[in-house]
Order: sequence, then C-alpha cells, then structure tokens
Amino acid sequence: MEYVQERVTTLHDFGDAAPDAPTDRATVVVPMTERDHASLAAERVLSTLARVDPERVVIALRATPDAVADVVTWVEGFDITAEILWCTAPRVEDRLAEIGLDGETGKGRDVWLALGVAASSEYVVVHDADAKTYSPEHVPKLLFPLANGHGFSKGYYARVENDHLYGRLFRLFYTPLVSALATAHDDPIVDYFGAFRYGLAGEFAVTGDLARELRAQRGWGLEVGTLGEAYRLVDFEGSAQVDLGVHEHDHRSVGGPQGLGDMCREVGDALFQALADAGLEPDYDALAERYREQGRRLVEQYAADAAFNGLTHDRGNEHEQVETYADAIASPGEDRRLPSWRDAPLDPSEVAMLSREAIADAVE
Repeated sequence: MEYVQERVTTLHDFGDAAPDAPTDRATVVVPMTERDHASLAAERVLSTLARVDPERVVIALRATPDAVADVVTWVEGFDITAEILWCTAPRVEDRLAEIGLDGETGKGRDVWLALGVAASSEYVVVHDADAKTYSPEHVPKLLFPLANGHGFSKGYYARVENDHLYGRLFRLFYTPLVSALATAHDDPIVDYFGAFRYGLAGEFAVTGDLARELRAQRGWGLEVGTLGEAYRLVDFEGSAQVDLGVHEHDHRSVGGPQGLGDMCREVGDALFQALADAGLEPDYDALAERYREQGRRLVEQYAADAAFNGLTHDRGNEHEQVETYADAIASPGEDRRLPSWRDAPLDPSEVAMLSREAIADAVE
C-alpha cells in the first residue's frame, strides 16, 4: 500500500474506494470482436454494466457478417441500453473508402468510430471486454476525475495471475523504453509518458469535448497514441490516473501474428509519432542500446519482486523478450492516424445510421 503522487494526479484505492460519479451522463465504449462475444469475461463486463447503469453503452464490434446476428441476440439478453456499432460493416467500410479513411482496421479504428458516436454524451469511458476481474466501481472511478476538473483519466492496475507477473509488453517494452528516453531527453512529454503507472491500460475516460478532439491510432498503438493526444490537449494538469486494483486479462504469445512482438512495433511507432509531434527526435540506434540496458535491469528487478512474493518468473525468457522488442525501436513510419472528429469529413450520425442499416440486413 502506498499513496505516492506522480506529476499527474494519482487516485489510490486504499481498500474500499467507491466514489460518486456521473455515470448517468456517460457513454461506455466497449471494443469487441466476434471472438470476444459470449466469453465469460465479456459476459461479466456487460452484466456488470447493467448494475452500473450508464447513460448508454456502445459496443464497437469488429465482426464478419455471419457472426453479427449471434452477437445482436447475445447483447439483447442484457439489461442495458446498448447500441452495437458494427465497425466493419460493408456499408461503413465503403463510406470510409469514399472519403479516403479506409485502410488498416483494428482496435484503434473501432474505438475511433465509437468515440464519434459516444461524444454526444458529457463523458465517455472506454474499456476492454476481456477483463476477468471487471468491477462495478471501474466506471465511476474513471469518471470521478472528469467530474472534478480533469479532461482525461486513465486506469492502472497490477497484472498478477496464476502465480505469474503479466503485463509483459508494458513491463518489458514500454517502461524500459520510456526510461531509456528519459536518460537522454529532459523533455516534458517524456516525463508525461513516465508518469502513468500502466501506460498501456485500455481503460480511460475523457470528456465528450475531448473525445471529439482526439486523433486515433488505427491498431494496437491506440493507448500510447491516446496518451500523446492527452498530453497535447490537456497536459499534466488536466490528466489523472486511478487505481483499478488487480486485473486478470486474456494473454498473448510473444511471437506470431497479433502477438506481442507485432504489437510492440505499433506501440513503439505510436510513441515515436507523439514524440515527433512534440519536436523530439531521438537517436534511434543509441536509444535501442539504452533500452536494452534498462530492460535487463528491470528484468532483474522483476525477478526479485516475483521471488519476494513467491511467484514463478522465467528470467531467461524475459531477457529474450527484451531482445525481441528492441527490434521495434526505429523512426516512425507513415502517419496513419485517424483525424479528430472535429476535422473528419464525416458525421458520426452517418456512421451510426450505416451500422444500423447493415445490422438490419445481417439479421434478416
């Protein structure tokens, strides 16, 4: 237990935190794939949201046409005001292509589409559908800073499950990378990235106004890209992070398509684009070597922490992961971010209408 503050306001749960928050003025966005639907974790999330009773829920669905009817039937079984936004509906895809916003699909694009629809609410909360430890306090906790003067809040938590430390991409890539940047660059944006205790958490909340201002990474760089946008728009003073306890999530392998090795490239690219926005240009070769040094140090520290708590820890495997992740440290590629909704050549109401029409066709 600790009560240390960071440069962003840090709200701790000392055991029974259940803050009052304006859930009735908030839309909760839940990105979901057809694989997620009807899983035990997703069942828990939607059942819990029925108890939270927000203004509404927007499910940002990425699914094939064959799966949509089953998802609709499943969602209708919950006692919540929910709208399915079918992000990969053919009608939506065609409209995005017409205005030059087609291309890579992924979680980031799904959330961006849903943010446009959800921003009509005063507040917007975003969180994943794969948390096995989802609690009815999570939404009020994320909203509390917004109702008290902040524009952006982000969750943080411990990833400990089955006697192992998880959160590998955050522990072994993001954290040592930001530490390596800090050794060479005394810059506020680096301090900002370092102030968040779980920079890759998928749980965050923004005001409706801020939701309309965010540019979004299309894929796995969403969380880091959102931090970069929050720094640009509200800086330290407008940001907060809140304690969401211990989380158990689905886990990914390091290798293979959609594994952590691929994800780290998108995360790194998003981070380096945010640095470029702020005028920071690292020496990437030197940064990769400093990252390795920081990564090796942290692996040993995690090993000590695991041993202290009687957890299983594969030191050799984590050192190998650091070497794998080091390959992702390079100058950012083409900027493929989606525009803010204030600048988009599309109205969110049109996206919602096209989704509804496509769903109606799919369930006939």
